[in-house]
Amino acid sequence: MRSHRSTAALAAFAALLVLVAACGSAAEEPQGRTVVVDAANGRITVPVAPQRIVSLAPTHTETLFAIGAGKQVVAVDDQSSYPAEAPRTALSGFKPNAEAVIGYKPDLVVVSDDQDGIVAALQKVGIPVLVEPAAKDLDGALDQITDLGTATGRQADAKALTARMRAAIDESIRAAPRPAQPLSYFHELDAQLYTVTSSTFIGKVYGAFGLHNVADAADKPGTGYPQLSQEALLQADPALILLADTQCCGQTPEVVAQRPGWRDLRAVRDGTVVALPADVPSRWGPRLPDFYRAVADAVTRAAQKVPAGR
Repeated sequence: MRSHRSTAALAAFAALLVLVAACGSAAEEPQGRTVVVDAANGRITVPVAPQRIVSLAPTHTETLFAIGAGKQVVAVDDQSSYPAEAPRTALSGFKPNAEAVIGYKPDLVVVSDDQDGIVAALQKVGIPVLVEPAAKDLDGALDQITDLGTATGRQADAKALTARMRAAIDESIRAAPRPAQPLSYFHELDAQLYTVTSSTFIGKVYGAFGLHNVADAADKPGTGYPQLSQEALLQADPALILLADTQCCGQTPEVVAQRPGWRDLRAVRDGTVVALPADVPSRWGPRLPDFYRAVADAVTRAAQKVPAGR
Protein backbone atom coordinates (compact mmCIF):
# COMPACT_ATOMS: atom_id res chain seq x y z
CA MET A 1 0.00 0.00 0.00
CA ARG A 2 2.84 2.32 0.92
CA SER A 3 4.41 1.55 -2.46
CA HIS A 4 1.28 2.62 -4.32
CA ARG A 5 1.09 5.84 -2.30
CA SER A 6 4.74 6.62 -3.05
CA THR A 7 4.19 6.01 -6.73
CA ALA A 8 1.15 8.29 -6.75
CA ALA A 9 3.09 11.01 -4.93
CA LEU A 10 5.95 10.77 -7.37
CA ALA A 11 3.55 10.98 -10.30
CA ALA A 12 1.90 14.07 -8.83
CA PHE A 13 5.30 15.66 -8.22
CA ALA A 14 6.40 14.91 -11.81
CA ALA A 15 3.21 16.48 -13.15
CA LEU A 16 3.90 19.57 -11.07
CA LEU A 17 7.42 19.78 -12.48
CA VAL A 18 6.05 19.59 -16.03
CA LEU A 19 3.60 22.40 -15.27
CA VAL A 20 6.32 24.57 -13.75
CA ALA A 21 8.61 23.86 -16.68
CA ALA A 22 5.87 24.84 -19.10
CA CYS A 23 5.32 28.10 -17.24
CA GLY A 24 9.05 28.74 -17.16
CA SER A 25 9.26 28.14 -20.92
CA ALA A 26 6.56 30.71 -21.54
CA ALA A 27 8.37 33.17 -19.29
CA GLU A 28 11.58 32.66 -21.27
CA GLU A 29 9.81 33.65 -24.51
CA PRO A 30 7.93 36.85 -23.66
CA GLN A 31 6.16 38.90 -26.29
CA GLY A 32 8.82 41.57 -25.91
CA ARG A 33 11.75 39.52 -27.26
CA THR A 34 13.93 41.34 -29.76
CA VAL A 35 16.52 40.71 -32.44
CA VAL A 36 19.27 43.00 -33.77
CA VAL A 37 19.56 43.65 -37.51
CA ASP A 38 22.56 45.31 -39.19
CA ALA A 39 21.00 47.88 -41.53
CA ALA A 40 22.39 50.92 -43.33
CA ASN A 41 21.34 53.08 -40.36
CA GLY A 42 23.19 50.92 -37.84
CA ARG A 43 22.37 48.00 -35.56
CA ILE A 44 18.61 48.20 -35.16
CA THR A 45 16.69 46.35 -32.46
CA VAL A 46 13.32 45.07 -33.63
CA PRO A 47 10.68 42.80 -32.06
CA VAL A 48 10.97 39.12 -32.90
CA ALA A 49 8.48 38.39 -35.73
CA PRO A 50 6.86 41.87 -35.84
CA GLN A 51 3.17 41.75 -36.72
CA ARG A 52 2.49 45.29 -37.98
CA ILE A 53 5.09 46.05 -40.66
CA VAL A 54 4.92 49.10 -42.93
CA SER A 55 7.03 49.05 -46.12
CA LEU A 56 7.81 52.30 -47.93
CA ALA A 57 9.86 50.68 -50.70
CA PRO A 58 8.52 48.51 -53.57
CA THR A 59 11.54 46.19 -53.63
CA HIS A 60 11.28 45.49 -49.93
CA THR A 61 7.53 44.97 -50.20
CA GLU A 62 8.19 42.24 -52.76
CA THR A 63 10.80 40.68 -50.49
CA LEU A 64 8.53 40.64 -47.44
CA PHE A 65 5.89 38.72 -49.36
CA ALA A 66 8.42 36.43 -51.05
CA ILE A 67 9.82 35.29 -47.69
CA GLY A 68 6.36 34.58 -46.29
CA ALA A 69 6.01 37.71 -44.13
CA GLY A 70 3.10 39.11 -46.13
CA LYS A 71 0.55 38.52 -43.36
CA GLN A 72 2.72 40.61 -41.06
CA VAL A 73 2.49 43.63 -43.38
CA VAL A 74 -0.29 46.12 -42.63
CA ALA A 75 0.54 48.86 -45.17
CA VAL A 76 2.82 49.55 -48.13
CA ASP A 77 3.58 52.69 -50.12
CA ASP A 78 1.76 53.88 -53.22
CA GLN A 79 4.45 52.54 -55.57
CA SER A 80 4.36 48.97 -54.22
CA SER A 81 2.39 47.44 -57.07
CA TYR A 82 3.61 43.86 -56.60
CA PRO A 83 2.39 41.44 -55.45
CA ALA A 84 -1.27 42.23 -56.02
CA GLU A 85 -2.25 41.28 -52.47
CA ALA A 86 0.09 43.83 -50.87
CA PRO A 87 -1.95 46.33 -48.79
CA ARG A 88 -1.24 49.35 -50.98
CA THR A 89 -2.02 52.77 -49.51
CA ALA A 90 -1.50 56.46 -50.23
CA LEU A 91 1.71 56.45 -48.17
CA SER A 92 4.63 57.91 -50.09
CA GLY A 93 8.15 56.56 -49.99
CA PHE A 94 9.44 59.71 -51.72
CA LYS A 95 7.81 62.20 -49.33
CA PRO A 96 7.04 60.09 -46.26
CA ASN A 97 4.65 61.50 -43.67
CA ALA A 98 5.59 60.29 -40.19
CA GLU A 99 2.17 60.99 -38.74
CA ALA A 100 0.46 58.97 -41.47
CA VAL A 101 2.84 56.06 -40.94
CA ILE A 102 2.35 56.16 -37.16
CA GLY A 103 -1.39 55.90 -37.77
CA TYR A 104 -0.89 52.27 -38.81
CA LYS A 105 0.63 51.50 -35.37
CA PRO A 106 3.66 49.72 -36.90
CA ASP A 107 6.14 47.68 -34.90
CA LEU A 108 8.61 47.87 -37.81
CA VAL A 109 9.02 50.24 -40.77
CA VAL A 110 11.22 49.44 -43.78
CA VAL A 111 12.51 52.21 -46.07
CA SER A 112 15.10 52.52 -48.80
CA ASP A 113 16.18 56.06 -47.85
CA ASP A 114 15.93 58.40 -44.88
CA GLN A 115 13.74 60.90 -46.70
CA ASP A 116 12.63 64.04 -44.84
CA GLY A 117 13.98 62.75 -41.52
CA ILE A 118 11.49 59.87 -41.39
CA VAL A 119 13.88 57.64 -39.41
CA ALA A 120 14.35 60.07 -36.52
CA ALA A 121 10.66 60.98 -36.48
CA LEU A 122 9.61 57.35 -36.09
CA GLN A 123 12.36 56.35 -33.70
CA LYS A 124 11.36 59.30 -31.50
CA VAL A 125 8.08 57.50 -30.76
CA GLY A 126 9.78 54.11 -30.36
CA ILE A 127 9.16 52.64 -33.81
CA PRO A 128 12.19 50.75 -35.21
CA VAL A 129 13.14 51.61 -38.78
CA LEU A 130 15.35 49.60 -41.14
CA VAL A 131 17.06 51.60 -43.89
CA GLU A 132 17.95 49.28 -46.78
CA PRO A 133 19.12 51.48 -49.70
CA ALA A 134 19.17 50.42 -53.34
CA ALA A 135 21.66 47.56 -53.69
CA LYS A 136 24.82 48.13 -55.70
CA ASP A 137 25.20 44.56 -56.89
CA LEU A 138 23.71 41.08 -56.65
CA ASP A 139 25.43 40.23 -53.37
CA GLY A 140 24.04 43.42 -51.85
CA ALA A 141 20.51 42.55 -53.00
CA LEU A 142 20.73 39.08 -51.49
CA ASP A 143 22.11 40.49 -48.23
CA GLN A 144 19.07 42.76 -47.95
CA ILE A 145 16.76 39.78 -48.30
CA THR A 146 18.71 38.11 -45.50
CA ASP A 147 18.31 41.24 -43.35
CA LEU A 148 14.55 41.27 -43.83
CA GLY A 149 14.41 37.57 -43.04
CA THR A 150 16.19 38.23 -39.75
CA ALA A 151 13.95 41.20 -38.96
CA THR A 152 10.71 39.29 -39.55
CA GLY A 153 11.54 35.90 -38.05
CA ARG A 154 11.76 34.40 -41.54
CA GLN A 155 15.46 33.54 -41.65
CA ALA A 156 14.97 30.06 -43.13
CA ASP A 157 12.60 31.35 -45.81
CA ALA A 158 15.03 34.13 -46.73
CA LYS A 159 17.91 31.67 -46.96
CA ALA A 160 15.90 29.37 -49.22
CA LEU A 161 14.82 32.29 -51.42
CA THR A 162 18.35 33.63 -51.93
CA ALA A 163 19.60 30.12 -52.75
CA ARG A 164 16.89 29.69 -55.40
CA MET A 165 17.60 33.13 -56.82
CA ARG A 166 21.34 32.54 -57.12
CA ALA A 167 20.83 29.13 -58.73
CA ALA A 168 18.38 30.55 -61.30
CA ILE A 169 20.66 33.48 -62.09
CA ASP A 170 23.72 31.25 -62.49
CA GLU A 171 21.74 29.00 -64.84
CA SER A 172 20.70 31.96 -67.04
CA ILE A 173 24.30 33.16 -67.29
CA ARG A 174 25.59 29.67 -68.11
CA ALA A 175 22.93 29.06 -70.75
CA ALA A 176 23.49 32.29 -72.69
CA PRO A 177 25.86 32.13 -75.71
CA ARG A 178 29.15 34.04 -75.74
CA PRO A 179 30.01 35.26 -79.25
CA ALA A 180 33.73 35.67 -79.98
CA GLN A 181 33.11 39.42 -80.33
CA PRO A 182 31.15 40.77 -77.34
CA LEU A 183 27.69 42.00 -78.25
CA SER A 184 27.00 45.70 -77.70
CA TYR A 185 23.85 46.98 -76.05
CA PHE A 186 21.87 50.08 -75.09
CA HIS A 187 19.52 50.05 -72.08
CA GLU A 188 16.84 52.73 -72.50
CA LEU A 189 15.42 54.31 -69.35
CA ASP A 190 13.23 56.78 -71.21
CA ALA A 191 12.59 58.21 -74.66
CA GLN A 192 15.11 61.03 -74.01
CA LEU A 193 17.79 58.31 -74.21
CA TYR A 194 18.81 58.36 -70.57
CA THR A 195 20.58 55.12 -69.87
CA VAL A 196 22.90 53.23 -67.52
CA THR A 197 26.60 52.45 -67.57
CA SER A 198 28.53 49.34 -66.58
CA SER A 199 29.12 50.74 -63.09
CA THR A 200 25.43 50.51 -62.10
CA PHE A 201 23.57 47.48 -60.79
CA ILE A 202 21.79 47.13 -64.14
CA GLY A 203 25.08 47.45 -66.00
CA LYS A 204 26.59 44.71 -63.85
CA VAL A 205 23.75 42.40 -64.83
CA TYR A 206 24.60 42.89 -68.50
CA GLY A 207 28.29 42.60 -67.70
CA ALA A 208 27.67 39.11 -66.31
CA PHE A 209 26.79 38.09 -69.89
CA GLY A 210 29.93 39.65 -71.34
CA LEU A 211 28.06 42.49 -73.09
CA HIS A 212 29.60 45.83 -74.08
CA ASN A 213 27.79 48.99 -73.01
CA VAL A 214 27.78 51.67 -75.75
CA ALA A 215 27.04 54.40 -73.17
CA ASP A 216 30.10 53.98 -70.96
CA ALA A 217 32.12 56.63 -72.79
CA ALA A 218 29.29 59.16 -72.50
CA ASP A 219 29.31 59.17 -68.68
CA LYS A 220 31.60 62.17 -68.28
CA PRO A 221 30.41 63.23 -64.77
CA GLY A 222 30.54 59.62 -63.65
CA THR A 223 26.95 59.44 -62.42
CA GLY A 224 26.25 56.07 -64.00
CA TYR A 225 23.12 57.43 -65.69
CA PRO A 226 24.12 59.55 -68.70
CA GLN A 227 21.96 60.80 -71.55
CA LEU A 228 23.09 59.55 -74.94
CA SER A 229 22.65 61.78 -77.96
CA GLN A 230 20.70 60.50 -80.95
CA GLU A 231 23.81 60.81 -83.10
CA ALA A 232 25.96 58.84 -80.64
CA LEU A 233 23.43 56.03 -80.47
CA LEU A 234 23.06 55.80 -84.24
CA GLN A 235 26.83 55.75 -84.63
CA ALA A 236 27.27 53.07 -81.95
CA ASP A 237 24.64 50.90 -83.67
CA PRO A 238 24.23 48.42 -80.78
CA ALA A 239 23.41 44.78 -81.42
CA LEU A 240 20.84 44.89 -78.61
CA ILE A 241 18.45 47.60 -77.45
CA LEU A 242 16.58 46.88 -74.23
CA LEU A 243 13.57 49.01 -73.32
CA ALA A 244 12.86 49.62 -69.65
CA ASP A 245 10.27 52.31 -70.49
CA THR A 246 7.52 50.18 -71.99
CA GLN A 247 5.22 50.24 -68.95
CA CYS A 248 5.79 53.84 -67.92
CA CYS A 249 6.05 55.50 -71.29
CA GLY A 250 4.53 53.25 -73.95
CA GLN A 251 7.82 52.59 -75.74
CA THR A 252 7.80 49.31 -77.68
CA PRO A 253 9.95 47.83 -80.46
CA GLU A 254 7.34 49.00 -82.96
CA VAL A 255 7.19 52.53 -81.53
CA VAL A 256 10.95 53.13 -81.38
CA ALA A 257 11.37 51.81 -84.93
CA GLN A 258 9.50 54.94 -86.07
CA ARG A 259 12.03 57.33 -84.54
CA PRO A 260 14.15 59.28 -87.03
CA GLY A 261 17.07 57.15 -88.21
CA TRP A 262 16.19 54.15 -86.04
CA ARG A 263 15.01 51.91 -88.84
CA ASP A 264 18.65 51.71 -89.98
CA LEU A 265 19.87 50.47 -86.61
CA ARG A 266 21.06 46.89 -86.55
CA ALA A 267 18.90 46.01 -83.55
CA VAL A 268 15.78 47.27 -85.33
CA ARG A 269 16.63 45.42 -88.53
CA ASP A 270 17.47 42.20 -86.69
CA GLY A 271 14.49 42.30 -84.36
CA THR A 272 16.67 42.55 -81.26
CA VAL A 273 14.91 45.51 -79.67
CA VAL A 274 13.53 43.94 -76.48
CA ALA A 275 10.79 45.21 -74.17
CA LEU A 276 11.84 44.26 -70.65
CA PRO A 277 9.34 42.94 -68.06
CA ALA A 278 7.52 45.69 -66.20
CA ASP A 279 9.31 46.92 -63.04
CA VAL A 280 11.74 44.01 -63.01
CA PRO A 281 14.91 45.91 -64.12
CA SER A 282 14.43 48.58 -61.44
CA ARG A 283 13.46 46.41 -58.46
CA TRP A 284 16.47 44.47 -57.32
CA GLY A 285 14.74 41.91 -55.16
CA PRO A 286 13.06 38.50 -55.52
CA ARG A 287 12.30 38.94 -59.24
CA LEU A 288 15.93 39.54 -60.21
CA PRO A 289 16.10 36.07 -61.82
CA ASP A 290 13.40 37.26 -64.25
CA PHE A 291 15.67 40.13 -65.32
CA TYR A 292 18.64 37.83 -65.86
CA ARG A 293 16.42 35.41 -67.78
CA ALA A 294 15.16 38.21 -70.03
CA VAL A 295 18.72 39.33 -70.76
CA ALA A 296 19.76 35.74 -71.49
CA ASP A 297 16.89 35.38 -73.97
CA ALA A 298 17.83 38.67 -75.64
CA VAL A 299 21.49 37.67 -75.89
CA THR A 300 20.52 34.32 -77.42
CA ARG A 301 18.37 36.09 -80.01
CA ALA A 302 21.08 38.61 -80.86
CA ALA A 303 23.81 35.96 -81.06
CA GLN A 304 21.80 34.12 -83.70
CA LYS A 305 22.02 37.25 -85.88
CA VAL A 306 25.81 37.45 -85.71
CA PRO A 307 27.31 36.52 -89.10
CA ALA A 308 29.53 33.44 -89.18
CA GLY A 309 33.15 34.23 -88.46
CA ARG A 310 32.42 37.18 -86.15
